Amino acid sequence: MTGKTKRIRVLVAKPGLDGHDRGAKVVARALRDAGMEVIYTGLRQTPEMIVKAALQEDVDVVGLSILSGAHKELLPLIVEDLRKKGREDVLVVAGGVIPKEDIPLLEQSGVAAIFGPGTLTQQIIDFITQKVGGRG
Repeated sequence: MTGKTKRIRVLVAKPGLDGHDRGAKVVARALRDAGMEVIYTGLRQTPEMIVKAALQEDVDVVGLSILSGAHKELLPLIVEDLRKKGREDVLVVAGGVIPKEDIPLLEQSGVAAIFGPGTLTQQIIDFITQKVGGRG
């Protein structure tokens, strides 16, 4: 990066009791390779822990990877807590195994995009760059 261009900061987190993070690590690596700053929180994060990390790290994006089936409960809590803390500007995206019928609820709660199994990492990079790239 040259000049005053601010790198996009992304927090990648695994909410809930899900113990599998291979996909999250693949996405984190792809985002880093695309020039973004990536902070990975690790496994078994509570919504409160994720929001606290997002605030401390002053991120532009929170990427949530969830396979446990608790997406309808956990993801809206994270978005709501970010809003309560005055960070409605943070783009929240999610990936993992999320049934198509649950996507409208998540989008209504403020999740900007859901990336399911088989999504190309370039699609995620392009989405984030398009939504956040012009802010810095």
